[in-house]
Order: sequence, then C-alpha cells, then structure tokens
Amino acid sequence: MPYDAVVFDNDGVIVEPTDSTHITDAVCAALHDVGVDPDRERVEQAIAASAGPHETLQTVGVDAVDVERFWRRREDLAAATQMNLIRDGSKRLYDDVAALTQLDARLGMVSNNQHETVSFIVDHYGLDFFDVVYGREPTVAGAERKKPDPYYLERALSDLGTRDALYVGDSEVDVRAAGRAGVDSAFLRRDHSADTELSAEPTYEVTDLYDLAEVVREG
Repeated sequence: MPYDAVVFDNDGVIVEPTDSTHITDAVCAALHDVGVDPDRERVEQAIAASAGPHETLQTVGVDAVDVERFWRRREDLAAATQMNLIRDGSKRLYDDVAALTQLDARLGMVSNNQHETVSFIVDHYGLDFFDVVYGREPTVAGAERKKPDPYYLERALSDLGTRDALYVGDSEVDVRAAGRAGVDSAFLRRDHSADTELSAEPTYEVTDLYDLAEVVREG
C-alpha cells in the first residue's frame, strides 16, 4: 500500500449529497428565528454559491443580525434535518463504501458538513473503520475554515500521524484542499460529478470506491 492513510470527503463520496431544498429550508428557518423574513430565491443563491455566514446575510440583504447566533442556529437546523433524512433512508450510504475495508491503511473522513452530522453518519451506518473524523464546527470561525482551507484535513493528518496520505473527494475544493495540505488527491466522478470540469488537477480520477481501492493498491 503506497499510502499510510487515506482520507475521504463525506457528502457525495461516503453518503449521498443532501438535496439543497432541505438546506434552504434550514437557512430560511434560521433567519426567521433571528427576526428576518427572507426571500427564498436569495437564500437559494447563497447556498448555490456555498456562501459562508457573512456572505449569506449579504446575499439575502440583511446587515443588522447577530451573525454568530444566526449561523449556530443554521448549523443546528441543517444537522437535525440531515440526521432525519438519514434515519428515514432519504440520505443513503453508497454501496461501494464496502471497498474501504480492502485498504490496508489508516482511514479518516474530513467534511465541510457539520461535525455533528458527520459523526451521526459514522454511528448510524456503523463506519467504525474510520480512525478519525472531522466536520466543521458550528461557528463562524468553523465556517471560515471549510475546504479548500486545509485546516480540518491538517488536523486529521496530525491525528493519523502521517503526511503520506491520499485525500478522496468529489469536488474541486477537495482537490485544492489536498494540494494546500501537500498530499495526493483522488477525484471521484460519481453521477453527480461526472461532468465536472476541474481547474485543479488531481493525482488520480476514479469512477467509484472499488476503482479507488484498486488504484491505491497498485500505487
């Protein structure tokens, strides 16, 4: 095995992505809770742009809100929504996750999703083969550290005790985060990312996690 560790993104890699409609509902509810009646279309625009706390409020046209209070509420609601989707089978584990047991390396998961959500996924699906798991903290600072910032990836690598690692994701921010952390990357072209054009070049491109396992074993 050419790597001491393999670290994975979560949504779109381990579990199915969350439909943005559910996240829009959570953001709108969080804004209502801090006294804002948002324009749903603007909220959708903010989500499509992966906007952080300040950018979200700017997009919806709000400037007199406690940003930290809003964002914590947004994160709590988004996590609760996704956990319910997992419980009722709407946010499913990919079948090829079984391929991870073929890897003779330490395994980690690093996600831009909330840490609460990611931890729930690990527990709910019994993914006890992950040695370390990080999602973002439900704070403004946590949001500012999301990928392509390698902050959480760096923490995972430190916990795993190696820099000889591969990071696996389904978006350009994953490829860029790996590059900033100085580790190799594998871009996973699932159905939702099959036509994605990348301006950052990954070390590998794979079609599923069985393909990944074979690539990693062969070096």
